Amino acid sequence: MQSTADNVDPAEVAKFAALAQSWWDPKGPSRPLHELNPVRLRYVQRLADLGGREVCDVGCGGGILAESMARSGAHVLGIDMAQAVLDVATLHALEAGIAVEYRRIAAETLAQERPAAFDLVTCMEMLEHVPDPAASLAALATLVKPGGDVIVSTLNRNARAFAVAIVGAEYIARILPRGTHDYLKFIRPAELARWGRDAGLELEDLTGISYNPLTRAFRLSNDVGVNYLAHFRRTGSPPVPTPATAVPTPAPGATG
Repeated sequence: MQSTADNVDPAEVAKFAALAQSWWDPKGPSRPLHELNPVRLRYVQRLADLGGREVCDVGCGGGILAESMARSGAHVLGIDMAQAVLDVATLHALEAGIAVEYRRIAAETLAQERPAAFDLVTCMEMLEHVPDPAASLAALATLVKPGGDVIVSTLNRNARAFAVAIVGAEYIARILPRGTHDYLKFIRPAELARWGRDAGLELEDLTGISYNPLTRAFRLSNDVGVNYLAHFRRTGSPPVPTPATAVPTPAPGATG
């Protein structure tokens, strides 16, 4: 096992590893990921040509997005720290006849091993689950080639996001397991943009993801108040990241 110096929270890894066997069940606990995947893929395709490109999907889980990008012509490496979900991802890709490579490795470690190796790096709903999200974003910047694209998704930190993503999704509608998210780890767009600049990334676009609980449908929108996607382009040459240290936790009730 790699240590927490890799910017990994073992409790978070265990949480998602417990969902491994149901990851590809479209009616199981990972149903929101299946419903959200077409929206994410559409956003990626709108901003980056996938045909023949080298792509790294960081925090790939069971491979839902990774497989979709591979079907679109990309050469995809999916990385995650939960071996159980990687085993499921590998088996599913094999059964589907889709060529995707999977590795159990932290983004910071891969960045030291393969700097500037990818045309596109994606990281969906992972930054709010690591001890130091700024270090993770710096690793993504190191992995992508100069002029390449980094696309991430995460949750805004404000009262509405708490009400929708935690109270609504985990306790009322129960479309996510309780304890999936920690509000204090949600990330304001301004924070994300600052971390990107520090890592040599220029923020090109912010797009919200809206959800209709009646139709269980996600769509891209101009509302970044809850769930949002961010598109960065690498403009600088960030240093290879060093082992992460924890960042201060925002004060309870902070909004933005």
